[in-house]
Amino acid sequence: MTTRVAVIGATGKMGRLVADLVEQSDDFELVARLSSASELSDMLPAEIAVDVTRPGVSQDVVEYAVDHGLRVLVGTSGWSEERIAALSRRVEGHDDTGVVIIPNFSLGSVLATFFATLAAPFFDSIEIIEAHHAGKVDSPSGTAVRTAELVSAARAAQGPVSAPHTDQRARGQEVGGIPVHSLRLAGVQARQDVIFGGGGETLTIRHDTTSPSSYERGILLALAATRDAVGVTVGLDKLIPLTPAAAGQTP
Repeated sequence: MTTRVAVIGATGKMGRLVADLVEQSDDFELVARLSSASELSDMLPAEIAVDVTRPGVSQDVVEYAVDHGLRVLVGTSGWSEERIAALSRRVEGHDDTGVVIIPNFSLGSVLATFFATLAAPFFDSIEIIEAHHAGKVDSPSGTAVRTAELVSAARAAQGPVSAPHTDQRARGQEVGGIPVHSLRLAGVQARQDVIFGGGGETLTIRHDTTSPSSYERGILLALAATRDAVGVTVGLDKLIPLTPAAAGQTP
């Protein structure tokens, strides 16, 4: 039995990719390709609403879907910890709906962030540089925000990172106490460097996205997880095995 899906933001690059994957899948049925300006009620024939709109539109799309009993997969950036906390309160106690928020659908990106959390307790100097195509509206990226939050949490026992002169605008935006620098350049798809500095050495964990095809496996994994989602789940890392005991369990 297939699951009915509406894609909101289907006129954008990511939206077209998601809609095409749904159409090609034997497990899902695409019932609506909607733009960010479409009537929200047009998503109601679906069981899952996929939000790949814009940061300024996303919250309204998600809240409407949740209030009408749809499960939601969010691929739009801009979901801060505060906004996610408010959404969690909105869906609390409702077993018929749930939201899965994925800052980045790339498995390689998720692994790079996981590796960064492993390194975080060993270094006091940490900064992030993220680069995206010139058309990306928001900065820092949702991936960079998520990485900074997880890295900061991973070294909570060590205290704040050493980040001098962050009062100067050129030092980037602090997320979880970690400076994040954003580049928006023609010729770039997506790249993130997490740079660790220590005595006489630096460690850089880099992930490059060279093609939108890198998102396909993550999108399908997230769609499958959204079918039975309850509450709010954040991050593709929650959907794949990342512990040493799970080694070899390829998703």
